[in-house]
Amino acid sequence: MPIEAPLAAEKNPKFFYGYVIVIAAFLVIAVQMGSLNSFGVFLEPVLDEFGWTRAMTSGAFSLAYILMIFFQLVAGRLNDRLGPRRLLTFSGIVSGAGYALMSQVNTGWQLYLFYGVIVSLGFSASFIPLISTVTRWFVRRRSTMTGIVLTSIGVGTMLMPVLAGWLITSYDWRTSFVGIGALALAVTVMAGQFLKRDPQSMGLSPYGADAVTHNAPHQVDKGFTVAEAIRTRRLWILAATFFCLGFPVYAILVHIVIYATGLGIPDIRAVSIVSIIGGLNIAGRLFMGNTADRIGNRQTMMASMGVMLASLIWLQFANQLWMLYLFAVVFGFTYSVTLLESPMVAELFGIKAHGTLLGVVDGGLTLGGVVGPVLAGYIYDVTGSYQIGFMACAVVAALGLVLAWLTRSNGK
Repeated sequence: MPIEAPLAAEKNPKFFYGYVIVIAAFLVIAVQMGSLNSFGVFLEPVLDEFGWTRAMTSGAFSLAYILMIFFQLVAGRLNDRLGPRRLLTFSGIVSGAGYALMSQVNTGWQLYLFYGVIVSLGFSASFIPLISTVTRWFVRRRSTMTGIVLTSIGVGTMLMPVLAGWLITSYDWRTSFVGIGALALAVTVMAGQFLKRDPQSMGLSPYGADAVTHNAPHQVDKGFTVAEAIRTRRLWILAATFFCLGFPVYAILVHIVIYATGLGIPDIRAVSIVSIIGGLNIAGRLFMGNTADRIGNRQTMMASMGVMLASLIWLQFANQLWMLYLFAVVFGFTYSVTLLESPMVAELFGIKAHGTLLGVVDGGLTLGGVVGPVLAGYIYDVTGSYQIGFMACAVVAALGLVLAWLTRSNGK
């Protein structure tokens, strides 16, 4: 059975500090995730300067995601124990340094160290702590609040690639990395100072806590321990489901710009495809969060993944700009379903070890983000085409739809 009990009437103060948590998390994730998703904008100028293969260059992006599996698990554990403020300060400093060092890249090992390791560490120290913290502050409207926070991914993905592209055009790709690093440092450190791990640390209760029964896991000590959760089948099914989301999402985000330019589409219009994905992701997260609170997380995930699969099949035939724009609209809207990670972990396992378990499940999403981009790049290097790589994305998404159906709250 689900961990959480049915909700009753809602009674909350007009101002709740949890909204400050939501705003701070929104700002940090917009900059951090938007910067990370700008990697594809740098791909072509870096390839032009150094003559590296696409698989080798995009491998740095994949290494960053490999290490995130470990880094975010540790960050979630530290957030369970220490809270987010110190982690966010660390994140801002390391992220800023990583992007600044990227401006000095001249060899392949530097690319992998500066981006694959340092940028990855900086990002990891912020994302899971922020999402876990928001989840701890809300019981009622948890998916909605998580969706609002994660619209920041769409905002960041819409704005940061454009900023990076403008800096590259106006100056060069090295200067663009310096500018992104400075922004990441300032926003992450400043916003992090407003964060508190949970409402109990301020003598408050989570939003909507008075509307659930006394057995609900809004209390810090309620829910599964890590040892208990890892022995359940449903934890691993959930992680595998999010792997099947991460695979196509990050393969597309890394390669769609250079795929479009390969069709003869001008650079600025190709970059706008990523911006459209980001823009529709904003609307999608607001819609998905509210829908999940109404009809359930699992049902929302299945519907979204079904539509995503249809968009990936459409991509096999998309060879004109309008077709890619249509793909971007649908794909951007549906990949917003990744917001359900944190609410589903809380629903199924409670919040006693929420940060750690969220790190485990997000490891599935992250591993998909590792495999997808590098496999698509490798397939292109071998075949000279993205078609087989994009078909692989569709096959994995279909598997994800089946796994989402198997993600039941009463699984063991």
